[in-house]
Amino acid sequence: MKTDAVTLDDVDAGLVHALQIDGRAPFRLIGEVLGVSENTVARRYRRLRTAGVLRVVGTLNGARLGHHAWTIRLQCPPDAATAIAKALAGRPDTSYVHLLSGGTEISCSVQTPTADESEALLLHKLPRTSRITSVSAHLLLGHYALPNNWAGPARLTPEQAAPLTPPPTDDSDISLGPADRSLFDLLSQDGRASCTELATATGWSESTVRRRLTTLRRAGVLTFLVDISPAALGFRSEARLWMSVRPSRLTAVASAMARHPEVSLVAQTTGPTNLLAAVNCRSSLDLARYLTERIASLDAIHTLETAPVLRTVKRAGSLLPLGR
Repeated sequence: MKTDAVTLDDVDAGLVHALQIDGRAPFRLIGEVLGVSENTVARRYRRLRTAGVLRVVGTLNGARLGHHAWTIRLQCPPDAATAIAKALAGRPDTSYVHLLSGGTEISCSVQTPTADESEALLLHKLPRTSRITSVSAHLLLGHYALPNNWAGPARLTPEQAAPLTPPPTDDSDISLGPADRSLFDLLSQDGRASCTELATATGWSESTVRRRLTTLRRAGVLTFLVDISPAALGFRSEARLWMSVRPSRLTAVASAMARHPEVSLVAQTTGPTNLLAAVNCRSSLDLARYLTERIASLDAIHTLETAPVLRTVKRAGSLLPLGR
C-alpha cells in the first residue's frame, strides 16, 4: 500500500512520536500517554505495520564500536539505477539507499568495521560494477542531527514524552559475541520482536535477552528507529544537500541547521564538500523557500548542491518494497 493512501489521525501521529522516543515502549504505557487503551494502540500499530507505513527497527550504532561511517554517491545510467540500488540495499553494511535527481545518482550510507573493509568496498567492489560510471565516498566525521531525533513526527508534549524517554546512554565498554549477530538480525527486521522470539533466535533464555537488550541500549550500541516515510507525515519533498562551509564556521552552521525542523540529518564529512544534510519539506515550494531563505541566511556556506530524493530503496537498515 502506498503511504499516501493512509491518513494518520491524532492517535496514529502520537503513536509514531511515542515510538520515535522509544521503539520498544510497551503499548500499555503508550496508551496511558495518549489517553487510549492498550488494545487501541496495538491495533493501530498492527494496521500501520501491515499497510507498510510504519515499523520499528533495531540498528547497530557502529560508532560506539569504532566502525567507519561513509556516505557514498554513485553515478550510473538511468536503466541501471534501480538494479544497482537494490544490490546495495541487499548488503548488510548499508543502512540508507536513495535514488536521487533524474534517476542517474544513488546515495547510500555504509558502516564498515575496519579500514580494510572500507578499502575493499570503495577501491575494489564498487568500481568493478561496470554500470557505475563514478563513485565518490565521504567519511562521516561527526553528527549534529540524526533521524531518530527529527522533529517531523513530534506530536507529544514534554510532559507526555517524559515517561517514554529511555535512560541516557553511558560510556561503558562493550563487545559483541556471535549470538548478538542473531539478535541484531531479527531486530533489524522487527524492532519490537518479543523476548520469546529473540530467545529462539539467539539460544538465550528470555531473562538473558532482556538483560542483553538493556546493556546494549545503555551502551548506545543498539538503537531503535521508526521506519516511516516522511510522505506519510506530510513531508513530500525530500532532498540531500552537500555544502562547502568555511571551516571556522562549520560547527556554528551545522548546529544552526540541526535546529531546523525540516532537517533530519546533519553530518560533517570529508571531501570537496564538508557538510551533508537531509531535508524534508511539505512541498517543492517549501523546499525552494527553505533553500532561498533559511539556508541562504547562513552566509558561511560557500557552495550548495541539492539532489531531490526520487525513491528510497532502504531506510533505517531494512530493505523496502520498491513502491515506498
